[in-house]
Amino acid sequence: MRKLLLINGQDYFERAQGELNNTMSKYIEEFTTNEFEVVQTAIAKGDQVPEEIEKFKWADVIIIQTPIYWFSLPGILKKYIDDVFIPDIFFGKSTQFGQGGKFNKKKYMLSVTWGAKESAFKGTKEDFLEGLSEEQVLFPIHKTFEYCGFNRLPTFSIYSSMNLQELDPYLTKIQRHLQEHLFHSGESI
Repeated sequence: MRKLLLINGQDYFERAQGELNNTMSKYIEEFTTNEFEVVQTAIAKGDQVPEEIEKFKWADVIIIQTPIYWFSLPGILKKYIDDVFIPDIFFGKSTQFGQGGKFNKKKYMLSVTWGAKESAFKGTKEDFLEGLSEEQVLFPIHKTFEYCGFNRLPTFSIYSSMNLQELDPYLTKIQRHLQEHLFHSGESI
């Protein structure tokens, strides 16, 4: 059976207590258990670096379920990556910058929640995000994983998360997304 590491990157704030990310993490775990053996890490509950490194070695696929704060990862998730993605395990020296990743046979996917509306990513150069797509805003995060050799799967996004009225349409969309990119990709994961 294929192996999936699901990381819940939620940090607790009074204005954002993590209900949506916790719900999505639980839903992804339940939806994937027939196809994958799933291990989950909830960053806010604490972690042990050696155990987390072993989880990455074990997994075929990593899904990061996280809010996007200030156009990046929550600080607690960034610190987790800083602590866990260590040299000689995740990457090594290379003659070409960014080519020393050691996890080349593994895939990763971001499942993110945005405070922004979907239309914010379909703007023009004159708009706040200057016409950037979600993937372009997430560029530094993608490059972090790619530096370690991980292969990117398309990102799943939930928009207007602070004012979300109905979750069911997104649950249907994540099902389709996971089926297309994890279950029926035509590739061995």
